[in-house]
Amino acid sequence: MNAYIPILGLFALATLFIIVSINLSGHVGPQRYNRAKYDSYECGIQPTPQPVGGGRFPVKYYITAMMFIIFDIEIVFLYPWAVSFNQMSLFPVLAMILFIVTVFIPYFYVLRRGGLDWD
Repeated sequence: MNAYIPILGLFALATLFIIVSINLSGHVGPQRYNRAKYDSYECGIQPTPQPVGGGRFPVKYYITAMMFIIFDIEIVFLYPWAVSFNQMSLFPVLAMILFIVTVFIPYFYVLRRGGLDWD
């Protein structure tokens, strides 16, 4: 139990810091209402009202986002595998090659169909 005392101390210190920061910002900050401060801001362009349907994004946006997530997850699996590469036998190497192939087949399919072209 003695090994966990520093961790509990850091947790208590972080909690105390959060509580003090939130309370202090409410008391120290200015309390003036300003319409421009509460208005939505879109890179200097006046915001336009939302369409009735909520607005539509192209499907290519979602494909690009999903491809990013897939490759991000792939990196999460590849990094520990690469760190312990020298200690592996043939089976983990073949398993990772199979994993990479199963990720890159849909990528090349989307690339060939023009899903990543921003016309």
